[in-house]
Amino acid sequence: MPELPDLTVYLECVERQALGQRLRRLRLGNAFVLRTVTPRPSEFENLVLIGTSRVGKRLVLRFARLTDGAAHGRLAADIDARKHDDGSTRLAVIHLMRLGRLHWKKPDAALPKGSGLVAFDFERGSLLLTESGSKRRASLHLFDTEAALAEQDRGGLEPLTATLPEFAARLRRENFTLKRALTMPTVLAGIGNAYSDEILHRAQLSPFKQTQSVDDDELRRLYDATQTVLREWTERLRAAAADGWPPKVTAFHPLMAAHGRYGEPCPVCGSKIQRVVYADNEMNYCARCQTGGRLLADRALSRLLHDSWPRTIDEAEA
Repeated sequence: MPELPDLTVYLECVERQALGQRLRRLRLGNAFVLRTVTPRPSEFENLVLIGTSRVGKRLVLRFARLTDGAAHGRLAADIDARKHDDGSTRLAVIHLMRLGRLHWKKPDAALPKGSGLVAFDFERGSLLLTESGSKRRASLHLFDTEAALAEQDRGGLEPLTATLPEFAARLRRENFTLKRALTMPTVLAGIGNAYSDEILHRAQLSPFKQTQSVDDDELRRLYDATQTVLREWTERLRAAAADGWPPKVTAFHPLMAAHGRYGEPCPVCGSKIQRVVYADNEMNYCARCQTGGRLLADRALSRLLHDSWPRTIDEAEA
């Protein structure tokens, strides 16, 4: 699932390509993707994209009717400063879920058969929402008030703007594992499976450590790692997009330290990256760097092997 760095770069690219442009048409390639009844898609026609934002992992496109001949391509700060009290403001909220992706194509580009869900047809190009796979989980909500948008907010703290005391209070409010706390949308906004693995590896903390047992030094390390990892990856993805569009949005990158690198050497200590498999996902970690050499029980494999399951990384490597 695209996370905070990916979503940030997506929004920057949308603004670079379409900010200040008039939306000529909003096309639905799959009726199921639209999860609201009002306003209707036709009510977005001839509105101008005035800005973007993010609510958790949801992407928000803001449209308004500019009636005074505002020039296309006006900067976001100039447009947002305008007052829209004629009831013309509309909000399109996109949740990509795991396999949803955005693409910028030529004007009136055809939606791919099967995977094409939505097309925002602007004057100089079309923003397409697609979703691979057989399940349709990505969604589009259309709103006409900020209050309706606020109901989509799960309440998670924004990790890049939170202070250390705010971060500490939010994590210690309830007792979860660090892995769960980092990925819960009611605790922190925009972090998922991939970057939580990277954050915990950078902080050298066990994914299974309980939030209320983390001491002040560990909490500071976790806070610093969260800030650093998210900013570093946002910059990397921004550089990859350059002045165009993100070449590939994926949870797996060769420069990642732990996520998706099961069996490969840890870039810090050289031990093999381990994993815990659960549901249709897996968590990756370095036992030597994060758990004092102890292997975390894999719900499937450790039960199968019973006494043959190695308890430490030294046993596993032997």
